[in-house]
Amino acid sequence: MDQTDQELLRLLSVDARMSLKSLADEVGMSSPAVAERLQKLQENDVIRAFTLDLNAEAMGYPMVAIVRIRPLPGKLLAVERLLQEIPEVAECDRVTGDDCFVARVYLRSIQHLDEVLNRIIDKAQTSTSIVKSQVVKRRPAPFVME
Repeated sequence: MDQTDQELLRLLSVDARMSLKSLADEVGMSSPAVAERLQKLQENDVIRAFTLDLNAEAMGYPMVAIVRIRPLPGKLLAVERLLQEIPEVAECDRVTGDDCFVARVYLRSIQHLDEVLNRIIDKAQTSTSIVKSQVVKRRPAPFVME
C-alpha cells in the first residue's frame, strides 16, 4: 500500500459514498485508475465492505449494554452459537481473562435486557454495564502515512 492507497482509504473512511470522480480529483488521478486501486484493495482484503451506519435509537433501541459473558463448564461453543443467533447482539468478541466473551447489545429497555440475558443464563454467567455515552465511535485502524 502506498500513500495514494492510504489517502483513498482515509477519504473513504470519512465518506464511503464518495464518487470515483471526487476521489480521483482528491488524489490527482483518473477515475479508472482509482477504480483499479479500489478493486485491488478489495481483492487484498484491505477493504472488506462498504457499510451502512444505522441509528439504533431511531430504530427503537435507545439503550446499549456491554455484557461480559463467562460460559459454564462445557458450554463455550453452545454460548458462542447462541450469541451469534441473538439479533440484539451487535458485536461480540472472544477475549482473554476471566470472561470469554464481551458483547455489545442493543436494547429497548431494562426489561428487554432481562429477556436477552434469559436466553443464555442457563449456559453462562454474565456481568452487564449500561452504556451512558460513547466517547470514541467505531473508527478504522490507524493509517500508516510514511
